[in-house]
Amino acid sequence: MPPIIHCVRHAQGVHNLSAANHVIHDPLLTDLGNEQCRQLSEKFLFHDKVELVTASPLRRTIYTALQSFGPVFEARKDMKLVLLPDVQETSDVRCDTGSEPDVLRKEMEEKGLAVDSTLVHEGWNSKEGRYAPTHAAVRKRAREARRWLKARPEKEIVVVTHGGFLHYFTEDWEDSSQYQGTGWVNTEYRTYEFSPEIHKTDVEGRELEGEDATMVETISSRERRGKEGPAPDRETQKALYKRGTQGWDDQGLQLSTAEREAAKLPEGKEVNGTRV
Repeated sequence: MPPIIHCVRHAQGVHNLSAANHVIHDPLLTDLGNEQCRQLSEKFLFHDKVELVTASPLRRTIYTALQSFGPVFEARKDMKLVLLPDVQETSDVRCDTGSEPDVLRKEMEEKGLAVDSTLVHEGWNSKEGRYAPTHAAVRKRAREARRWLKARPEKEIVVVTHGGFLHYFTEDWEDSSQYQGTGWVNTEYRTYEFSPEIHKTDVEGRELEGEDATMVETISSRERRGKEGPAPDRETQKALYKRGTQGWDDQGLQLSTAEREAAKLPEGKEVNGTRV
């Protein structure tokens, strides 16, 4: 059986406070963000079932994972947080660009943190090629991350990642513009299962080599966040994807710095730690 995936958006980072802070490179969490991690740790229902915790190698996701899932690491003394470059955020803005591998490893080692950075290679933060800020590149690495996770032997896995990327990763585009460039609030978690349906095309209808490794949010997860009934079906998600990504492009909320500067990036306001 493929694993159950608990998807988590990171806690509030300094860059979440204002659009002006997007120039900060690989920002840390705010005091509120650290408190959000504590609250998530208390309310998360599956600490005793999780067998693997993974995160984007950006600092805000790393520290969200380590703080929020402390009970998992305490129960499994030999477990390390596995960093996955493929689940980094979508854009090439400074706040969404990770640190150099040697800098990141030094920080983790000096703090004595249980982090496995084996997969963090030179160029992971280049925002070129595999990590380019384009819809096609992001869709491809999101699929590769899903396929990697689907093949894992663990039964339940946590993935701590980013608000924009989560829509590509889950292929769930419902409410994708509810907040500034995402439908997820900071430290929100949702639970997904891999679909028994094998899709050979992506959400744009493009042919794939191999399966898409489609995930679907569980009914109990949807109920937990006030949604009724099952998630939108595949065809509905395709339409929501087109609408959502076009809306982001128009606002300059994701992808390349040049596109963001050419569009009007709204300042928004903060509600419970999330820009809206």
